[in-house]
Amino acid sequence: MALQTWWLYVTAVFLISATPGPNMLHVMVQSIHHGPRRAIFSMAGLMSAVLLCLLASAAGLGALLKAAPMLYDALRYAGVAYLVWLGIKAWRAPVAASDAADPRTPPSARALYAAGLGTGLSNPKLIVFAAALFPQFLDTSRPFWTQLGILVASFVVIETFWYSVYALGGRSLARWLAPANRQRLFNRATGLMFIGFGGALLGHRV
Repeated sequence: MALQTWWLYVTAVFLISATPGPNMLHVMVQSIHHGPRRAIFSMAGLMSAVLLCLLASAAGLGALLKAAPMLYDALRYAGVAYLVWLGIKAWRAPVAASDAADPRTPPSARALYAAGLGTGLSNPKLIVFAAALFPQFLDTSRPFWTQLGILVASFVVIETFWYSVYALGGRSLARWLAPANRQRLFNRATGLMFIGFGGALLGHRV
């Protein structure tokens, strides 16, 4: 892989990761509800999804999905259903008064990880990138595993940076969301955004 190809890849990943999507929204929401430290478990689930998608793409799953439209559609519909479910769950999330204790039981680390993993695997941006764009940066005339390691490590570093940015932003936003009416508005806006991401995935084909 030529250096200029790597720079092109890093630039593309940096911009794609920075734009708001299900992953970053999920990190911010978990940071608001449970704090940046517990949001780390959500980040771990999201990062696991990133690694699975990139490795699957490198193994040829992207080509398989293109060759088997029914399989791709099945995965796409499952992702749509999960994002819509997240949207409904966010819309209906309970709110707590600023002067009252939060009645919700904090989710376990395993639950946070599983939710992050599910969100990541249904993320339309990640699916499109892994299936359509990621393989384009692999030079077949050069050592495969070395290139794969560099590309995956670069993605992990950039993605972790943006997770941290959104998590810290969520911590700051949590103070503004203390009043119950603002929490309710945020929950409904978040719900609509997740449903919108589901709609985007429904209307897209690799």
